[in-house]
Amino acid sequence: MLRKLPLYVKILIGMFLGLAFGFLVITFGIQHFATDYIKPFGTIFLNLLKLIAMPLIFASLVSGVSGLSDVSRLSKLGIKTISFYIVTTIIAVTIGLVLVSVIRPGSYVSEAKRVELLEKYSFDLAKRQQAAEGIAQQSPLQFLVDIVPENVVNAASNNTSMLQVIFFAIMFGVALILVPHSKVAIVKDFVAGLNEVILKIVDIVMLFAPFGVFALMVTLLVDFVGTDLGSSVQLFTSLGLYALTVILGLLLIITLVYPTFLKLYAKINFKKFYRSIFPAQLVAFSTSSSAATLPVTMEQVEKELNVPNEISSFVLPVGVTINMDGTSLYQAVATVFIAEVFGVELTLVQLLTILITATLASIGSAGVPGAGIVMLIIVLNSVGLPVEGLALILAIDRPLDMLRTTVNVTGDAMIATIIAKSESKLGE
Repeated sequence: MLRKLPLYVKILIGMFLGLAFGFLVITFGIQHFATDYIKPFGTIFLNLLKLIAMPLIFASLVSGVSGLSDVSRLSKLGIKTISFYIVTTIIAVTIGLVLVSVIRPGSYVSEAKRVELLEKYSFDLAKRQQAAEGIAQQSPLQFLVDIVPENVVNAASNNTSMLQVIFFAIMFGVALILVPHSKVAIVKDFVAGLNEVILKIVDIVMLFAPFGVFALMVTLLVDFVGTDLGSSVQLFTSLGLYALTVILGLLLIITLVYPTFLKLYAKINFKKFYRSIFPAQLVAFSTSSSAATLPVTMEQVEKELNVPNEISSFVLPVGVTINMDGTSLYQAVATVFIAEVFGVELTLVQLLTILITATLASIGSAGVPGAGIVMLIIVLNSVGLPVEGLALILAIDRPLDMLRTTVNVTGDAMIATIIAKSESKLGE
């Protein structure tokens, strides 16, 4: 009977069982058991997803680009894709700024809790600030420099260098278009075959997904809560309104903005859309990594939404690093929240600065857990806010990271569907 269940049902079962077992582990004080014997399986699942991310991007993108009839079509596809990504990011940041300005969650944080969180996370904050300072000191156009790798093999060995691999894959695909077909037919066939092999590996890895999600959920609870359930409840109570503001913004994006875009540009029922990408959303939620979720996203978009590979293999990998609607909204809410906690009144100019900086910060940001925190420090610096305030939200960052990653992945799938429709390729 279990074999006949759809994948997303199996993943849901694994998630709920993981939550239940995690609370049992904490209640009986056997965290060491979860760390020693359950956490490794979650790590293995993440590693399997990361293992196939780079080869999948290269093979699928080269295959997709080389399958285009000419280079001008690739240029048209790229302009449309990036334009949609930027527009949805700006909308997300605007929603975040409006909600946090109306709800004002920062005014509800007590002085005692602020001091406690600052002391608890000061060491972790120092490491993240150091990483952000290196980025902040760079040229505003540094992200363009970072796109072009000096060593493609080195770039391919690092899952955070996805834009560099995408750049090389596009160049490789364009070259295959420009060279006479008779001379590169073997190369095209090899890449197409490699792409099919990688997709089959994805199918094999996803058989392990319910067990991997179970292990990840158990580990999350143990690492986040520790041994004191009461402390966790107090922490969520203090910062609950901030979290609810972020969640409300994410819900508005996923229930209002995306369905509107789908109706206007893709003429597709949003219920069918969400039902099709639900497995990818669950994996995104459990891994907090849009890069790790990419193989699942591509599979669902192509098989369930009938987006052709030549579209999905270009739009989705680019979206992993450029389209961060959930993360951008979170950065806007977090920045204003920290300003309220420290009693800083933001001017209209500063709010516009947050809008622009959060949008640009999403470009090239690694689609891995915690990347949004480093970029948030840059947003805070752009409006002169104390980065120490970041410690106020670190405690609940991971659950919100899970949610915003789900929105990020959903946005990628939505844009891929819209682009396929605009190219008259949806359903082919």
